[in-house]
Amino acid sequence: MKKTLFALAALSLIGANAQAQTNVTIYGIVDAGVTYTSKVGPNNGSGLSLDSGDTSASRIGFKGTEDLGNGLKAIIQLENGFNVDNGAFAAANTLFDRKAVVGLTGAFGTVTVGRQTDFLEDIGGKYTSVQTFGGNGIKGGHFNNLDRVAGMRANNSIRYDSLNYVGFTGSLFYGFGEVAGQLSAGQSFGIGGNYANGPFGVGIGYFQSKLAVGALPAKPGYTDLKTFTLGSSYQLGQAKLYGAWSHVKQPLVSSVATVGLVNITSASEANIIDLGVDFALSPSVHLLGSVIHDRADIRRQTVGSTKVSTTQLNLGVDYFVSKRTDFYGFYTKQRANGANNPGVINAAYSNAPDDDATQHVLRVGIRHKF
Repeated sequence: MKKTLFALAALSLIGANAQAQTNVTIYGIVDAGVTYTSKVGPNNGSGLSLDSGDTSASRIGFKGTEDLGNGLKAIIQLENGFNVDNGAFAAANTLFDRKAVVGLTGAFGTVTVGRQTDFLEDIGGKYTSVQTFGGNGIKGGHFNNLDRVAGMRANNSIRYDSLNYVGFTGSLFYGFGEVAGQLSAGQSFGIGGNYANGPFGVGIGYFQSKLAVGALPAKPGYTDLKTFTLGSSYQLGQAKLYGAWSHVKQPLVSSVATVGLVNITSASEANIIDLGVDFALSPSVHLLGSVIHDRADIRRQTVGSTKVSTTQLNLGVDYFVSKRTDFYGFYTKQRANGANNPGVINAAYSNAPDDDATQHVLRVGIRHKF
């Protein structure tokens, strides 16, 4: 009898220990709101829509860890983006479009492999309007997110993140091109670092990518994007002040023949300035404001404007009814000069005016994190 009780107790302890060593967490964000847009499409007509993820992209994810002993842990993270308004995948035919990684973490830091973002997303989340007005609401102001601060994914990648050393963290990133016989084709590289001490923080990140498939005169392996961002913030009483400068180069962009308006993303080079404030009127009410100015150089074969720009003004209030749920109301004005207005929500010109007309956008919504 005593042996039986001892065996049952041992099995119970083993089960409890195994449970303590392995952990899987389900998490996510559900964000939905009503959006008014003043000018959209070929006739510059106004639009009213129920949108998903205009502030924070709606998502569901799974994080898992297993204790391997001696301070070493195996980790996984799988994250899917979806649209609340219709239940569809955010990216067609891709289940875990936002992240799909496996890796190890320990005294050396963290290494993950799979589909993931580089360190520029970390910089954007700390020092740009992404943190207050959401990535999908500022991409048009950030050169259609070619500076990557709102998050851009790379497949077949490996990322290293250091531990925190007296406030400093660093990151390295490499993406495999996986083109047989051409090692450099499709490659990407990234590096970044951040220092945080009390109310002050500063960070910098760099990323470059190469063509996987060429189109003469460009060949596979030619560098098609170089971008870096320098950002900083300071907590001054109730106000968090932040600012960032991004510089983007597209060396392979062709000259534009037209003398009329062009998309700003056809520029060979761009500088983006993002300045903002998050003022905590109370623990639950935040008043928000920012301005983003994007100035770009267009290569012309004929006469026409070679210096084009966009300016985005953001104002808003965010009311947190709990740690997990908040209501928000945002106003954005997007103005273009010498280029087509790229539009505010989700950029990519999908909701843009037909020309350089100024666009006004109002967003009112609810966001819940779990």
